[in-house]
Amino acid sequence: MKAIILAAGYATRLYPLTKNFPKPLIEVGGKTILDHLIEQIKTIADIDGAYVVTNHRFYGHFADWARANRAIQTGLEIEILDDGTTSNDDRLGAVGDIQFTIEARDIADDVLVLAADNILLFSLQKLVHTFKSNPASHITVRHNPDYDDRKRRGNVQLDKDNRVLQFIEKPDRPISEWSASPIYIYPASILSRFKEYIANGGNPDAPGHFLEWLHTCETVYAYDIEGGVLDIGNRESLAEARTFFQSKDS
Repeated sequence: MKAIILAAGYATRLYPLTKNFPKPLIEVGGKTILDHLIEQIKTIADIDGAYVVTNHRFYGHFADWARANRAIQTGLEIEILDDGTTSNDDRLGAVGDIQFTIEARDIADDVLVLAADNILLFSLQKLVHTFKSNPASHITVRHNPDYDDRKRRGNVQLDKDNRVLQFIEKPDRPISEWSASPIYIYPASILSRFKEYIANGGNPDAPGHFLEWLHTCETVYAYDIEGGVLDIGNRESLAEARTFFQSKDS
């Protein structure tokens, strides 16, 4: 299994903090957001390589991070990939970056995909174990009672076996209390679907758009991340994440 960490965004909602510095390398709880992710990935024996895909503007920052952190990366091969974009206007989008990575490194393994601006409060090991016992595409979901917040995320309808029956990205009228989080596992057998989706004019930006389409042609299951994630998208959520770790340490 390979891990693809999506770090090519420009984090405009955090400007000016992230105008010249990548969001995943901001420190939260005494380490970078990316370090939190890498620590979790390293606990999974099945993962034998990780790719951090970023943009041309911030490639140097991530290359410096990789050189400075070789000691903590022992046992996990990590490669930084430059997708060649330089601004929010020419970005490839999350789905585009997944396909870019698959093609650039000729990936033919199962793939764990994570957003680089999330700190996970659940066990990745358990997610991978669930996938291995049922090797179909898996998305992660959480119960979300906040109706307005559900409108801002992927919204999912599930059957009794947690199979995805319907997926709507940022719906005007949510169909359930299940919201998707940006952590996914895709089996090697469906990786060609990314190229197919983009070639057919699919929206390459948010991963949820891809899943709206994928669940209509492949079986997709949901995994309940009861611990949730710290989704760092703006100054308020960054402050909340730092407060979370401060309260843990006190």
